[in-house]
Amino acid sequence: MDARRAPSAEIRRRIEELGPWFHNMEIGGIKTAPDHFLGDYPAFKWKGFSHVLPEDLEGRSVLDVGCNAGFYSLEMKRRNAGRVVGVDSDPHYLAQARFAAEQAGLDIQFQQMSVYDVASLGQRFDLVIFMGVFYHLRHPLLALDLLWEHAVGDQMLFQCLQRGDERVPDLAENYDFGEWGVFDRPDFPKLFFVEERYAGDPSNWFIPNTAAMEAMLRSSGFKIVEHPEREVYLLQKCDRHYAVEPAPLSPSTQ
Repeated sequence: MDARRAPSAEIRRRIEELGPWFHNMEIGGIKTAPDHFLGDYPAFKWKGFSHVLPEDLEGRSVLDVGCNAGFYSLEMKRRNAGRVVGVDSDPHYLAQARFAAEQAGLDIQFQQMSVYDVASLGQRFDLVIFMGVFYHLRHPLLALDLLWEHAVGDQMLFQCLQRGDERVPDLAENYDFGEWGVFDRPDFPKLFFVEERYAGDPSNWFIPNTAAMEAMLRSSGFKIVEHPEREVYLLQKCDRHYAVEPAPLSPSTQ
């Protein structure tokens, strides 16, 4: 039986087998996570910033890092993207993504991979999607450096959970060693470390405030082109900070 023509009962059975789902997607008229605690996620978020990307991606290559069940990968393919690659470290999510793409009849390559191994893909992509991953990483700046060095050819769509002060301060380029007070400012760039759990998730490691997030993006060689939502940025690849060391290759690519 052609999986793309599977009857509703079979689709429902497969959705249940592949659960639980974090992406609420509609497959064959059936929602994968209708009771999601965030609502119709990520579709309702996508509506808020989808306008920053072209309606027609004209065959451009796309890499979706931390693709989960493939919502954004599918949306890019529907916008006429060329090669679309979705990577995730969790095989459970990749099985969901492959099923969703198969049912939609979309040619998308899904691969189990950490963001730290993107060099092994051997390609820089026109657009990299890096949504909802940064705060789950033990080595967040390394991930940005590796993406800049090995994966991002032009633009990156980025989202990260943020907490704390939302102001972006006007800071001096340098401060004397004896300066302490600036660090007590609520709006100073801060990266909050979560030793145990946040929202019940032990993989929530670092949560930046707005100033820290934007500073890290700039330092890593990304210019903020659009900021359509509080945590979402469309970035353009540019020059990195002069003090940034070249990102290493993973052992598998050396």
